[in-house]
Amino acid sequence: METTVSPITAATPSKSSLLTGRIISVICILFLLFDAIAKIMRESHSVKGTIFLGYGENMVQIIGTILLVCTVIYIIPRTAVLGAILITGYLGGAIAIMIRVGQPAYFPVVFAILVWLSLYLRDGKIKSLFNFGGKW
Repeated sequence: METTVSPITAATPSKSSLLTGRIISVICILFLLFDAIAKIMRESHSVKGTIFLGYGENMVQIIGTILLVCTVIYIIPRTAVLGAILITGYLGGAIAIMIRVGQPAYFPVVFAILVWLSLYLRDGKIKSLFNFGGKW
């Protein structure tokens, strides 16, 4: 018995879908870069927030560096899917921490959805993977 895997046929996204996806991506990227750089530079609000969430002050730069690497991988078109997966993992950790300290976790959930929505709108292969049966 032989198993064959058929390649994903990707439809080209419409101009409006592509533009919307790019706008959402830029907004997400700017926020992620701002957050990562603020942590790396040990900006006081980032340090206080990290301590409030239960991490030591010495972890702020490490967390910022991890986020920066994930974001750079997301920015590069050829590795954007890997970057989205890594950012989803990062945000999953944020969700767990927020729940642990009794804070609302809606922001990282919505942000992860936006990261993937931007890829869905601008990448036909992603759209083919998540075919919801309708035309978007």
